[in-house]
This record gives sequence, structure tokens and C-alpha cells, in this order.
Amino acid sequence: MKKIKELPVKELAPGLKGYYAHGTAMTFGLVEIKAGSKLPAHQHVHEQITYILEGNLDMTIDGKLCPLSAGMYYVIPSNVVHSAIAATDCKVIDVFNPVREDYRS
Repeated sequence: MKKIKELPVKELAPGLKGYYAHGTAMTFGLVEIKAGSKLPAHQHVHEQITYILEGNLDMTIDGKLCPLSAGMYYVIPSNVVHSAIAATDCKVIDVFNPVREDYRS
């Protein structure tokens, strides 16, 4: 067993840092985002579930604005373009399937 913040940090973009654990079929991550930080539009083969632990995150998913706040989640299908801007400091859980090999240290 490990604590998630004992894992190596991955800088995703300025103001966004993630800590990732990998199983055989999925990746689990804790992402900390500073207010005002932006995750540029991107897509990937992985299905993604984003759950907001703290804060307000304005996501754009498949061209639609999806404002998310603490306690909310969104399932992002494979290959759908998405981006995000943090309205406040945020803590987010991201789960990906299949494993994000590009996020391994």
C-alpha cells in the first residue's frame, strides 16, 4: 500500500500536477489544479471518468461547456476532445481505461 502523494508527480500543464497509480486495466489519478490554470483541448483513446473532490472546474467536452463542482463527475468517452479551466483551486480524481502508459514514471 502507498499514499497517492508518495507517487512521483507528473506535470500535466502549468498549474496542473497529477499523481497516478496503475493497475492492469486502469489508471487512477489525483490531480491538483491551481485556479486559472488551463488544460488545452486534447483527446486520447482512453475512456476517462473525472470526479471533482474540491473546487470548480469548467470543462469543455465535445464542444459543450460542462461546469463541474465538488461531488460531480463526468464520463468522457474514448477519443472525445476535451479541455478544462479551473475557476478555483481544484482537487480531481481521474480514472482511465485502458492504462495510461504515457503517465507511468
